[in-house]
Amino acid sequence: MMEAAVQPRGSALAKSSEVGMGETSRSGTGQSDGRNRRAAETRRKIIAAAKAMIAETSTAPTVVAVAKRADVSVRSVFQHFGDVESLFVTVTDSVRSDIIVPPPTSSDRPLSARISSVVENLAQLFDKIVPLRVAAGQFANHPALIERARVSKHELRDATFKAFAPEFATLAEPAREQLADAIGAALSLEAWIVLRRRDGLSIEHATAVWRLTLTALLAHRFPAAATE
Repeated sequence: MMEAAVQPRGSALAKSSEVGMGETSRSGTGQSDGRNRRAAETRRKIIAAAKAMIAETSTAPTVVAVAKRADVSVRSVFQHFGDVESLFVTVTDSVRSDIIVPPPTSSDRPLSARISSVVENLAQLFDKIVPLRVAAGQFANHPALIERARVSKHELRDATFKAFAPEFATLAEPAREQLADAIGAALSLEAWIVLRRRDGLSIEHATAVWRLTLTALLAHRFPAAATE
């Protein structure tokens, strides 16, 4: 291109070449954009298929089954995700991003209202996650899923401290930690799975059980915080 530009008769040739290259470049960009769009659509279809199958069966689908449901090749699934574990982690993140987290419960509301709000919010949240959590059994030790579970547990613990700040404020430090641990264990995703899946309780019945449990825990007489 540069050599053609310095030739005495090359200005027209240079412009012609530049136009041709510009058209080729634009054409190449268009083709690239098209490939990117197709790749993004294929990825979306794979994730949507896996999410639908998990919601329907509470089991982790095979790559072959996902490919069939998404109407793509098995090779395409592996091209986008590498392995079934990576696909499941991606699906986990997608499911969580779809969930609308209720606003935090204000600590200035009456205790009974806060208990109901916290329990109902957790029930709605966990009921949407149950199929995914049950399906995750074979991937339970995957580092990415362990980290996500740790972060979620920490967030729920913080929310508990905030919602029941007046009650925690009256307790000594060891008692505060014990109460937070007790609430975290009693109102955990695993506990919700037991109520809903093992015991077969309706969401209304399970929610009522949790309200009673949380009320009892908050009414427990722990040692009061030392005052100066």
